Amino acid sequence: MSKDTSKRRRFLAFFMAFFMGIFILSLVKVTGFAPMTVGPVVQEALVPAEAIAQSVPMSFADLAEKLKPSVVNIRTTKIVSTGGMTAFRQPFGKGSPFEHFFGDEFFKRFFGDIPQREFKQKSLGSGFIISKDGYLFTNYHVVEKADEILVKVSDGKEYKAKVVGKDKNTDIALMKIEPDNSLPTVPLGDSSKLRVGDWVVAIGNPFGLSQTVTAGIVSAKGRVIGAGPYDDFIQTDASINPGNSGGPLFNLAGEVVGINTAIVAQGQGIGFAIPINMARDILPDLKAKGKVVRGWLGVAVQDITEEIAESLKSKKKEGALVADVFEGDPADKAGIEAGDIIIAINGTEVTNTHELLKVVAGVKVGEKVTITVLRDGKEKKFRVKITERPERELLARKGTGREYLGMTVQEITPEIQEHLGLPNRYGVIITTVKEGSPAAEAGIRAEDIVLQINRTRIESIDDYAKAMSATESQRSVLLLIQRGEQKFFMVIRK
Repeated sequence: MSKDTSKRRRFLAFFMAFFMGIFILSLVKVTGFAPMTVGPVVQEALVPAEAIAQSVPMSFADLAEKLKPSVVNIRTTKIVSTGGMTAFRQPFGKGSPFEHFFGDEFFKRFFGDIPQREFKQKSLGSGFIISKDGYLFTNYHVVEKADEILVKVSDGKEYKAKVVGKDKNTDIALMKIEPDNSLPTVPLGDSSKLRVGDWVVAIGNPFGLSQTVTAGIVSAKGRVIGAGPYDDFIQTDASINPGNSGGPLFNLAGEVVGINTAIVAQGQGIGFAIPINMARDILPDLKAKGKVVRGWLGVAVQDITEEIAESLKSKKKEGALVADVFEGDPADKAGIEAGDIIIAINGTEVTNTHELLKVVAGVKVGEKVTITVLRDGKEKKFRVKITERPERELLARKGTGREYLGMTVQEITPEIQEHLGLPNRYGVIITTVKEGSPAAEAGIRAEDIVLQINRTRIESIDDYAKAMSATESQRSVLLLIQRGEQKFFMVIRK
């Protein structure tokens, strides 16, 4: 082999080794950097998807099988009387002109005595067992005025139930049955931990279809739907229908987080449940006293609209406007007046009427609190001793001049006072409201009673006319209105 040939071979070998080295180094660099550039991106993309997949249950079957034995079906029977003079006059309504002008003697004379009959009115509901010896929760409206209550448990046995305690304001009732054996129960969860979007399961007796299971999510929390003074509902799209009332709403841990109670008839997938924390809080009172003892301030309050704030010359809409102070009650004794704006209790801010009612209800009876109000733009503080909230039924009253802003009024005569059952003749009664007038636009109704105009007390037609005349140059008028047993402020814009 020549020297030239040997040199060429060595050069080619060196050349090949050099390029092989570069190639290997390139591979090392690629494999070395790949985990840092690609790995984390892939990992970050996969984590949320995996978490979501793990949070979505494949089936509710095991959960339903475990929980159904603790859910009961409730059948109630109420004896309803029909016939007689009451039934004959029923189409006209109680307190109708026929009843007022003709009375019972007219009907008896011309139509004779109509025999009275009774029939049984039945309804269905749901409930759930909270103790092995037979205590269970349901809705107040499920057992209200029932003459007989039957509870069917999971093994098919039926027991007569008695109402141990009830609370109309929260629509919660506690019942008791005397079972033959120990009953299956469910744990009460913590509804404050629920989040919008959490899975929930409802079990109940819709339309008499026992042990029906539906599932959905928490759609919203803290809903106020006008059901009562302590509204704080959980909204869910889990199907709730007539017969579900009183049944439990479960979380995925199998804990009761709500009591199904209401639906929106016009909508689909809109149901409401009472937070279980509310039921747990009142359980001791229901069990021991049969009712709930709450704090009472003795005022009627309303939220502050922009119009009312403007009329009161208030820069804020926060707080609860006192529309009425009940004579002899705590607020009256302390010196609080209609027109005051309650802005704090014991230093805690009050932003609206709903918040005020909840705070006062939670104060122990006999405890003294400091209430801060705005009066004519200035802060005042009052020490108020809270008493027990009375169970007062608000009775609807009916009432049958001169016209201002589309309203015609008349004085309250002794006959009108007697007919309406009014405690006094304070104010004037609105007899007509013209359609499309400023009064009608503001929501004023015939039979409303005007008590104040721009904070001026109205005792007679003359007071009313004088106060209205004084508002001619003003763009709006603030009225204190009594409607039935309720009092509230309204603003009429001209």
